[in-house]
Amino acid sequence: MSAFFRAYREVMNRRLLPFFGVAALTTLLAGCIYVSAPRPAESRLPPSPDGQVAQTTAPSSTATPLAPTPAASSPPDADALDCGDGSRTVSGAEQSFRVTGTCTELTVAGSALRVDASAATVGTLRISGDRIRVQVAGADEVIVQGDDGAVISAAGIGRIEIEGDRTTTEAASGIPSVTVRGHDNVVRSGGGVGSAVVSGSGNKIR
Repeated sequence: MSAFFRAYREVMNRRLLPFFGVAALTTLLAGCIYVSAPRPAESRLPPSPDGQVAQTTAPSSTATPLAPTPAASSPPDADALDCGDGSRTVSGAEQSFRVTGTCTELTVAGSALRVDASAATVGTLRISGDRIRVQVAGADEVIVQGDDGAVISAAGIGRIEIEGDRTTTEAASGIPSVTVRGHDNVVRSGGGVGSAVVSGSGNKIR
């Protein structure tokens, strides 16, 4: 009987030995397996010519100040009339003019005109028409033929001759000679009036 059990045990050992060997090998391999966590992808720029890796720089949020725009120079007055060292005639109705330069003689003719000749040098100023107003820096001679006019001078006037009514003439300095023929004209002088020849009524010379 003992011989039978010995034979049976040997047969079972031969059958179970491969099974236990596989189980032991599986357990051993399971202890050696290591699962690594995935590494994040890293982007790198290609190396620069000197062998260093180029680094990207975030754009700056600081705004670059704009260069100041140079101020435009003022163009010459395109509407000004230049006497050009000679005579100039200004004529029209209900208009305004600006005269510059040196005028040996400035003639203004028309109606309801405004002439600014304060930047000009005027020798003789001749006015013909009604409701004409002229401003000058000064003049050697002013001759007015018309009504309801006005002449204003920032300096003196050498001689004034008025023929008409209701014209006012003012000079900042003296007027050596005045001749008036008409009515209700006014001549004012900051430096006094020299000789005056007046005919008509209502005229004021002072």
